[in-house]
Amino acid sequence: MESANQTDIVEFLLLGLSDDPEVQSILYGVFLSIYFVTVLGNLLIILAINSDTHLHNPMYSFLSKLSLADICISSSTIPKMVVNIQTQNNSISYTGCLTQAFFVLLFAGLENCLLSAMAYDRYVAICHPLSYTVIMNTSLCGLIILLSLFISIVNALLLSLMVLPLSFCKDIEIPHFFCELAQIIKLSCSNTFINNILIYVAAFLFGGIPLSGIIFSYTQIVSSILRIPSVKGRYKVFSTCGSHLSVVSLFYGTGLGVYISSAVTDSPKKTAEASLMYSVVTQMLNPFIYSLRNKDMKEALRKLISKIAPHI
Repeated sequence: MESANQTDIVEFLLLGLSDDPEVQSILYGVFLSIYFVTVLGNLLIILAINSDTHLHNPMYSFLSKLSLADICISSSTIPKMVVNIQTQNNSISYTGCLTQAFFVLLFAGLENCLLSAMAYDRYVAICHPLSYTVIMNTSLCGLIILLSLFISIVNALLLSLMVLPLSFCKDIEIPHFFCELAQIIKLSCSNTFINNILIYVAAFLFGGIPLSGIIFSYTQIVSSILRIPSVKGRYKVFSTCGSHLSVVSLFYGTGLGVYISSAVTDSPKKTAEASLMYSVVTQMLNPFIYSLRNKDMKEALRKLISKIAPHI
Protein backbone atom coordinates (compact mmCIF):
# COMPACT_ATOMS: atom_id res chain seq x y z
CA MET A 1 0.00 0.00 0.00
CA GLU A 2 1.36 3.41 -0.94
CA SER A 3 2.25 5.60 1.97
CA ALA A 4 2.86 9.27 2.53
CA ASN A 5 4.84 11.16 5.16
CA GLN A 6 2.70 12.94 7.76
CA THR A 7 3.68 16.30 6.24
CA ASP A 8 1.98 15.22 3.01
CA ILE A 9 -1.29 14.46 4.81
CA VAL A 10 -3.47 17.53 4.47
CA GLU A 11 -6.64 16.13 5.97
CA PHE A 12 -8.47 13.07 7.27
CA LEU A 13 -12.05 12.07 6.56
CA LEU A 14 -14.38 11.44 9.50
CA LEU A 15 -16.93 8.91 8.28
CA GLY A 16 -19.28 9.58 11.20
CA LEU A 17 -22.09 7.27 12.23
CA SER A 18 -23.95 7.03 8.91
CA ASP A 19 -23.67 8.13 5.28
CA ASP A 20 -27.44 7.98 4.73
CA PRO A 21 -28.68 11.59 4.14
CA GLU A 22 -31.96 10.96 5.97
CA VAL A 23 -30.20 9.46 8.98
CA GLN A 24 -27.67 12.31 8.93
CA SER A 25 -30.42 14.92 9.11
CA ILE A 26 -31.83 13.14 12.19
CA LEU A 27 -28.36 12.90 13.74
CA TYR A 28 -27.86 16.62 13.12
CA GLY A 29 -30.92 17.52 15.19
CA VAL A 30 -30.21 14.93 17.88
CA PHE A 31 -26.59 15.94 18.44
CA LEU A 32 -27.33 19.65 18.32
CA SER A 33 -29.97 19.09 21.03
CA ILE A 34 -27.61 16.91 23.08
CA TYR A 35 -24.89 19.56 22.91
CA PHE A 36 -27.29 22.32 23.97
CA VAL A 37 -28.59 20.26 26.92
CA THR A 38 -25.04 19.27 27.94
CA VAL A 39 -23.69 22.81 27.95
CA LEU A 40 -26.77 24.33 29.59
CA GLY A 41 -27.08 21.60 32.24
CA ASN A 42 -23.43 21.64 33.26
CA LEU A 43 -23.29 25.44 33.15
CA LEU A 44 -26.25 25.61 35.54
CA ILE A 45 -24.44 23.21 37.90
CA ILE A 46 -21.33 25.44 37.87
CA LEU A 47 -23.32 28.65 38.40
CA ALA A 48 -25.43 27.10 41.17
CA ILE A 49 -22.34 25.93 43.05
CA ASN A 50 -20.54 29.26 42.69
CA SER A 51 -23.60 31.30 43.72
CA ASP A 52 -24.56 29.29 46.81
CA THR A 53 -22.18 29.66 49.77
CA HIS A 54 -23.55 26.44 51.31
CA LEU A 55 -21.97 24.54 48.43
CA HIS A 56 -18.50 26.04 48.83
CA ASN A 57 -16.89 22.82 50.01
CA PRO A 58 -14.55 20.21 48.46
CA MET A 59 -17.31 17.90 47.21
CA TYR A 60 -19.02 20.58 45.15
CA SER A 61 -15.73 22.17 44.12
CA PHE A 62 -14.79 18.88 42.45
CA LEU A 63 -18.28 18.66 40.95
CA SER A 64 -18.03 22.10 39.36
CA LYS A 65 -14.68 21.12 37.77
CA LEU A 66 -16.25 17.85 36.58
CA SER A 67 -19.07 19.82 34.93
CA LEU A 68 -16.51 22.06 33.24
CA ALA A 69 -14.66 18.99 31.95
CA ASP A 70 -17.99 17.62 30.64
CA ILE A 71 -18.60 20.85 28.69
CA CYS A 72 -15.07 20.79 27.27
CA ILE A 73 -15.06 17.15 26.16
CA SER A 74 -18.44 17.61 24.45
CA SER A 75 -17.20 20.81 22.79
CA SER A 76 -14.21 18.88 21.47
CA THR A 77 -16.33 16.42 19.51
CA ILE A 78 -19.97 17.40 18.87
CA PRO A 79 -19.58 20.82 17.12
CA LYS A 80 -17.24 19.41 14.47
CA MET A 81 -19.60 16.49 13.86
CA VAL A 82 -22.60 18.82 13.51
CA VAL A 83 -20.71 21.12 11.11
CA ASN A 84 -19.62 18.16 8.99
CA ILE A 85 -23.21 16.94 8.70
CA GLN A 86 -24.51 20.42 7.85
CA THR A 87 -21.87 21.11 5.18
CA GLN A 88 -21.81 17.51 3.88
CA ASN A 89 -18.03 17.71 4.21
CA ASN A 90 -16.38 15.04 6.35
CA SER A 91 -12.87 16.40 6.15
CA ILE A 92 -10.78 17.52 9.11
CA SER A 93 -7.26 18.89 8.76
CA TYR A 94 -4.27 16.89 9.98
CA THR A 95 -3.52 19.52 12.63
CA GLY A 96 -7.20 19.79 13.57
CA CYS A 97 -7.45 16.02 13.95
CA LEU A 98 -4.47 15.79 16.30
CA THR A 99 -5.73 18.83 18.23
CA GLN A 100 -9.14 17.19 18.68
CA ALA A 101 -7.52 13.93 19.82
CA PHE A 102 -5.42 15.91 22.32
CA PHE A 103 -8.40 17.66 23.90
CA VAL A 104 -10.48 14.46 24.10
CA LEU A 105 -7.59 12.72 25.88
CA LEU A 106 -7.04 15.72 28.15
CA PHE A 107 -10.59 16.10 29.39
CA ALA A 108 -11.31 12.35 29.57
CA GLY A 109 -8.20 11.97 31.73
CA LEU A 110 -9.22 14.94 33.88
CA GLU A 111 -12.68 13.45 34.36
CA ASN A 112 -11.11 10.19 35.53
CA CYS A 113 -8.96 11.99 38.09
CA LEU A 114 -11.85 14.14 39.37
CA LEU A 115 -14.13 11.12 39.86
CA SER A 116 -11.39 9.48 41.91
CA ALA A 117 -10.88 12.67 43.94
CA MET A 118 -14.62 12.85 44.64
CA ALA A 119 -14.57 9.25 45.90
CA TYR A 120 -11.69 10.11 48.24
CA ASP A 121 -13.64 13.13 49.48
CA ARG A 122 -16.64 10.91 50.34
CA TYR A 123 -14.29 8.42 52.03
CA VAL A 124 -12.83 11.11 54.30
CA ALA A 125 -16.27 12.63 55.03
CA ILE A 126 -17.80 9.29 56.08
CA CYS A 127 -14.86 7.39 57.58
CA HIS A 128 -13.07 10.35 59.21
CA PRO A 129 -15.80 12.96 59.80
CA LEU A 130 -14.06 14.68 62.72
CA SER A 131 -10.90 15.24 60.67
CA TYR A 132 -12.69 16.13 57.42
CA THR A 133 -12.11 19.89 57.47
CA VAL A 134 -8.47 19.37 58.43
CA ILE A 135 -7.72 16.75 55.77
CA MET A 136 -9.83 18.17 52.91
CA ASN A 137 -8.60 21.73 53.26
CA THR A 138 -8.56 24.32 50.48
CA SER A 139 -4.86 23.81 49.77
CA LEU A 140 -5.20 20.05 49.31
CA CYS A 141 -8.26 20.40 47.06
CA GLY A 142 -6.49 22.98 44.91
CA LEU A 143 -3.41 20.77 44.72
CA ILE A 144 -5.51 17.74 43.67
CA ILE A 145 -7.20 19.73 40.91
CA LEU A 146 -3.91 21.21 39.62
CA LEU A 147 -2.15 17.84 39.78
CA SER A 148 -5.04 16.17 37.92
CA LEU A 149 -4.89 18.84 35.22
CA PHE A 150 -1.11 18.61 34.94
CA ILE A 151 -1.08 14.80 34.65
CA SER A 152 -3.89 14.89 32.08
CA ILE A 153 -2.06 17.51 29.96
CA VAL A 154 1.21 15.55 30.05
CA ASN A 155 -0.56 12.32 29.09
CA ALA A 156 -2.52 13.95 26.25
CA LEU A 157 0.58 15.71 24.92
CA LEU A 158 2.73 12.58 25.04
CA LEU A 159 0.19 10.40 23.24
CA SER A 160 -0.65 13.06 20.64
CA LEU A 161 2.96 14.01 19.87
CA MET A 162 3.88 10.35 19.41
CA VAL A 163 1.70 10.40 16.27
CA LEU A 164 3.85 13.07 14.57
CA PRO A 165 6.67 10.73 13.40
CA LEU A 166 4.21 8.28 11.85
CA SER A 167 3.69 7.91 8.11
CA PHE A 168 0.17 7.36 6.83
CA CYS A 169 -1.27 5.24 4.07
CA LYS A 170 -3.32 6.84 1.33
CA ASP A 171 -6.42 5.48 3.04
CA ILE A 172 -7.11 8.37 5.43
CA GLU A 173 -10.73 7.57 6.32
CA ILE A 174 -11.41 7.45 10.07
CA PRO A 175 -14.49 5.27 10.79
CA HIS A 176 -15.54 7.45 13.71
CA PHE A 177 -17.33 10.74 14.44
CA PHE A 178 -14.21 12.26 16.05
CA CYS A 179 -10.46 11.77 15.84
CA GLU A 180 -9.91 8.99 18.33
CA LEU A 181 -6.20 8.34 18.81
CA ALA A 182 -6.45 4.56 18.37
CA GLN A 183 -8.25 5.01 15.05
CA ILE A 184 -5.62 7.47 13.79
CA ILE A 185 -2.81 5.05 14.64
CA LYS A 186 -4.56 2.21 12.79
CA LEU A 187 -4.26 4.24 9.56
CA SER A 188 -0.48 4.47 9.84
CA CYS A 189 1.87 2.45 7.65
CA SER A 190 4.67 2.87 10.20
CA ASN A 191 5.57 0.59 13.07
CA THR A 192 3.06 1.55 15.75
CA PHE A 193 4.22 -0.89 18.46
CA ILE A 194 5.43 1.89 20.80
CA ASN A 195 2.25 3.92 20.24
CA ASN A 196 0.06 0.94 21.10
CA ILE A 197 2.10 0.17 24.21
CA LEU A 198 1.74 3.80 25.34
CA ILE A 199 -2.03 3.66 24.80
CA TYR A 200 -2.30 0.54 26.97
CA VAL A 201 -0.10 2.09 29.67
CA ALA A 202 -2.18 5.28 29.61
CA ALA A 203 -5.40 3.25 29.77
CA PHE A 204 -4.05 1.47 32.86
CA LEU A 205 -2.91 4.70 34.53
CA PHE A 206 -6.05 6.72 33.78
CA GLY A 207 -8.48 3.83 34.04
CA GLY A 208 -7.07 1.23 36.39
CA ILE A 209 -5.48 3.41 39.06
CA PRO A 210 -8.37 5.90 39.53
CA LEU A 211 -10.90 3.05 39.43
CA SER A 212 -8.86 1.13 42.02
CA GLY A 213 -8.88 4.25 44.20
CA ILE A 214 -12.64 4.53 43.84
CA ILE A 215 -13.16 0.86 44.69
CA PHE A 216 -10.90 1.15 47.74
CA SER A 217 -12.71 4.29 48.93
CA TYR A 218 -16.14 2.68 48.63
CA THR A 219 -14.94 -0.53 50.26
CA GLN A 220 -13.97 1.53 53.29
CA ILE A 221 -17.20 3.54 53.09
CA VAL A 222 -19.39 0.41 53.01
CA SER A 223 -17.42 -1.07 55.90
CA SER A 224 -17.96 2.11 57.92
CA ILE A 225 -21.66 2.31 57.06
CA LEU A 226 -22.29 -1.30 58.11
CA ARG A 227 -21.11 -0.38 61.61
CA ILE A 228 -23.97 2.13 61.96
CA PRO A 229 -26.70 0.41 64.04
CA SER A 230 -29.67 2.30 62.57
CA VAL A 231 -30.93 1.30 59.12
CA LYS A 232 -32.19 4.85 58.61
CA GLY A 233 -28.77 6.17 59.59
CA ARG A 234 -27.08 3.86 57.10
CA TYR A 235 -29.35 5.00 54.30
CA LYS A 236 -28.86 8.67 55.16
CA VAL A 237 -25.06 8.37 55.10
CA PHE A 238 -24.92 6.23 51.95
CA SER A 239 -27.37 8.52 50.12
CA THR A 240 -24.65 11.20 50.06
CA CYS A 241 -22.72 8.89 47.72
CA GLY A 242 -25.64 8.02 45.44
CA SER A 243 -25.05 10.66 42.77
CA HIS A 244 -21.33 10.03 42.58
CA LEU A 245 -21.81 6.26 42.37
CA SER A 246 -24.30 6.72 39.52
CA VAL A 247 -21.87 8.92 37.56
CA VAL A 248 -18.96 6.54 38.19
CA SER A 249 -21.04 3.55 37.06
CA LEU A 250 -22.13 5.38 33.92
CA PHE A 251 -18.65 6.65 33.00
CA TYR A 252 -16.67 3.47 33.67
CA GLY A 253 -19.47 1.17 32.57
CA THR A 254 -19.73 2.79 29.14
CA GLY A 255 -15.93 3.03 28.84
CA LEU A 256 -15.62 -0.69 29.59
CA GLY A 257 -18.39 -1.34 27.08
CA VAL A 258 -16.40 0.46 24.38
CA TYR A 259 -13.29 -1.56 25.25
CA ILE A 260 -15.16 -4.87 25.13
CA SER A 261 -16.97 -3.99 21.90
CA SER A 262 -13.70 -3.06 20.19
CA ALA A 263 -12.09 -6.29 21.41
CA VAL A 264 -14.87 -8.68 20.31
CA THR A 265 -15.97 -7.01 17.09
CA ASP A 266 -14.15 -6.00 13.94
CA SER A 267 -16.80 -3.42 13.13
CA PRO A 268 -15.43 0.13 13.58
CA LYS A 269 -18.98 1.45 13.21
CA LYS A 270 -20.17 -0.46 16.27
CA THR A 271 -17.15 0.78 18.23
CA ALA A 272 -17.99 4.36 17.21
CA GLU A 273 -21.59 3.87 18.31
CA ALA A 274 -20.41 2.51 21.67
CA SER A 275 -18.07 5.49 22.06
CA LEU A 276 -21.11 7.76 22.00
CA MET A 277 -21.94 6.68 25.53
CA TYR A 278 -18.74 7.76 27.27
CA SER A 279 -17.95 10.78 25.08
CA VAL A 280 -21.43 12.29 24.55
CA VAL A 281 -24.29 10.75 26.53
CA THR A 282 -22.51 10.56 29.90
CA GLN A 283 -21.69 14.28 29.82
CA MET A 284 -25.34 15.10 29.12
CA LEU A 285 -26.71 12.90 31.91
CA ASN A 286 -24.32 13.98 34.70
CA PRO A 287 -26.16 17.26 35.50
CA PHE A 288 -29.49 15.41 35.72
CA ILE A 289 -28.01 12.77 38.04
CA TYR A 290 -26.60 15.37 40.43
CA SER A 291 -29.60 17.70 40.33
CA LEU A 292 -32.25 14.99 40.72
CA ARG A 293 -30.52 12.91 43.39
CA ASN A 294 -29.00 15.70 45.49
CA LYS A 295 -31.20 17.80 47.79
CA ASP A 296 -28.59 20.57 48.18
CA MET A 297 -28.14 20.88 44.40
CA LYS A 298 -31.91 21.03 43.90
CA GLU A 299 -32.16 23.92 46.36
CA ALA A 300 -29.19 25.75 44.84
CA LEU A 301 -30.61 25.38 41.32
CA ARG A 302 -34.02 26.60 42.52
CA LYS A 303 -32.41 29.74 44.01
CA LEU A 304 -30.35 30.31 40.85
CA ILE A 305 -33.33 29.97 38.52
CA SER A 306 -35.42 32.29 40.74
CA LYS A 307 -32.66 34.90 40.44
CA ILE A 308 -32.31 34.51 36.66
CA ALA A 309 -36.05 34.23 35.78
CA PRO A 310 -37.04 37.88 36.56
CA HIS A 311 -34.31 39.15 34.21
CA ILE A 312 -35.40 37.00 31.24
